[in-house]
Amino acid sequence: MKVDKRKVDLVIISDVHLGTYGCHAKELLKYLKSIDPEKLILNGDIIDIWQFKKRYWPKSHMKVIKHITGLISKGVEVIYVTGNHDEMLRKFNGFELGSLSIVNKTTIHLKDGKAWIFHGDVFDVTMQHSKWLAKLGGVGYDMLILLNRFVNNVLVKIGKNRISISKRIKNSVKSAVAFINRFENLIIELAAENDFKYVVCGHIHQPIIKENMGPRRDVTYLNSGDWVENLTALEYHNDKWSLYKHEDTQEILDEIELEMEEQLNNSILFDNLLAEFKILNS
Repeated sequence: MKVDKRKVDLVIISDVHLGTYGCHAKELLKYLKSIDPEKLILNGDIIDIWQFKKRYWPKSHMKVIKHITGLISKGVEVIYVTGNHDEMLRKFNGFELGSLSIVNKTTIHLKDGKAWIFHGDVFDVTMQHSKWLAKLGGVGYDMLILLNRFVNNVLVKIGKNRISISKRIKNSVKSAVAFINRFENLIIELAAENDFKYVVCGHIHQPIIKENMGPRRDVTYLNSGDWVENLTALEYHNDKWSLYKHEDTQEILDEIELEMEEQLNNSILFDNLLAEFKILNS
């Protein structure tokens, strides 16, 4: 049965972290299949090259890649904005293939003003001065997400509500809250100084839309969140922004063990990718 897809002018997702245990690829694929976007912006950390493991690349992660390349082959504009976990792609800044482009930042013109879009790691002091610490933290975060999934699986089976351990840690640690506030305020001030109406980033995994910010209170700050904990995306349609949140996460909890067994070996992985890019180039 054909499902009517919801039309959206612009969709922005970030921090998917494909290739890690924490990635909710099945939910993301379900979301992507439910929409018909005119433009898709991948705002960094889509593939987690920092933590990429040859032994861990589930079919669901490949299906997300194939769906996105399918959109490109249909002529949907896809802009890949590089992040810190996929920073290897920054050397390809300016690369274009069909309707796909790779950039380090981008500006789009909307009806009521310009939107400045970038991942946001450039404003992270840890990233700038202690990259090794940030990478170590990434590994620890991935392990925390694995533990969280196990805990949630147990909670669901005994009839309790799920929890987010990392969210509770962030919200309870004053330094983490202060960092997020500094991050947001700095970006908002820079956007105002450069006459941007909107500034959009990811990186800190905190989905939000904050209107009327900045020195002149004429900047809207948006963060697309992530597909590890929050399962969120930013949508722009009919001249309005909204924050999408995917709620259907139950099915993943019962399938995680099976997914970890369903790995694609390197030859299948790269053969599939090569086939997709041959289609794009034809």
